[in-house]
Order: sequence, then structure tokens, then C-alpha cells
Amino acid sequence: MKPILLILAMLFSSAVYCQDKGIGLGLKAGLNFSNVTNASSINSSSQTGFHVGAFLAPASKAILGYRTELIYSRQGYNYATNSTSGSVNLDYILLPQMLVINITKFVQLQVGMQVAFLLNAKADSSGSSFSGNPYGKLLDYYNKFDYGAAGGIEVHPFKGLLIGARYNISFGDLYKTPASNASVQPSFIPDVNVKNNVLQIFTGYRF
Repeated sequence: MKPILLILAMLFSSAVYCQDKGIGLGLKAGLNFSNVTNASSINSSSQTGFHVGAFLAPASKAILGYRTELIYSRQGYNYATNSTSGSVNLDYILLPQMLVINITKFVQLQVGMQVAFLLNAKADSSGSSFSGNPYGKLLDYYNKFDYGAAGGIEVHPFKGLLIGARYNISFGDLYKTPASNASVQPSFIPDVNVKNNVLQIFTGYRF
């Protein structure tokens, strides 16, 4: 929790500074509805998380513009097999770089790419505890770097306020290549490589 509070304090300080300078920085927060692809072997289902962060979006009267963001994102998935069920929680720092298309001054489309860095991973299970991790730590099962595409829509009902939705799809594999002895893989890891996908609903304010 302390790292999250530190990030929030830094973002708030930056927002106050940029408000004075007119740089176009804003804050946003909302819900994540996350899952993973290609996970039928573990019957994965969507998990609800959250995200919070800041963005830089210089004001422009042109149709096209840009936006860069720094987001803390809690995501993951739920799973259920014949012998166990549980959830996987993943904490990421996301760095989206978006092209924005201003339909009107009230509606904006966004499309772009993003990279992500995994900060922490946690798996909760109703089955027996797993002690055969060939890597050592749970976090070592995961690829710490991820990348993908993002697209969405944002509505600006009045000056400053924004409401939007975005879909993120990863191109990188969530888990590292399985160990040569596949029997040591824990139950929450599917039989094939999976990728993150997240629907974000958010609100925010541009200073």
C-alpha cells in the first residue's frame, strides 16, 4: 500500500504544478475487468480490479493529437479446475502512448500501444499449497515485461471532466516457458501461453 500512496502523492504534486504551467496534465482512475486469453484448460473468468494514474495531453484544436500516460493497474483472472479454484492478482505499471482523434470537443477516440512492467504477483487457491516451483519465487513464473495495443473512447461532458472506456490487449506471453518437467506447473497456469486482456472504465480530470 505504501508504494501506491507514494505514487498518488507524486501524481497530485505534478498535477498542481502543471495546472499552474498550463501543460495539460490530468489524473484518472477507474475499474479494471481483466482476464487472460487461451485459458480454457483452467476455465478462467474475469476479475475486477482498479487502476489509477496520470496523463499528459497538451490542448490542441486539431483533429489529431497525442497522449502519454503513467498508470498503476491491478489486474489478473479467476480460475477453476477439477481439483482447485482461486485467483491470480497482478500489479503492473502501464505506459500507454496514444494517438487521439477529436471527433468533436466532447468526444475523443484513442488508439495506440503500451508497455507494462510487472511489480508483483499473487495467487490464491482453494487447493493444497504448491511447493514445487522450479524458479524459486512465484513472481519468477511471470515475464516481467509486457507490451500490446490499446484503444477506446473518451467523453468530455464539460471543461476538465472526462469519462471513458478502453480495451487493452497484450501481445507478450504472461508466463515464462514451462519447465521441462511440466508436472511441476501449478494449477493456475494454463496448458498454453496466455496473454492479458483488460477492459478499463474510468473517470478523471484534465487540468
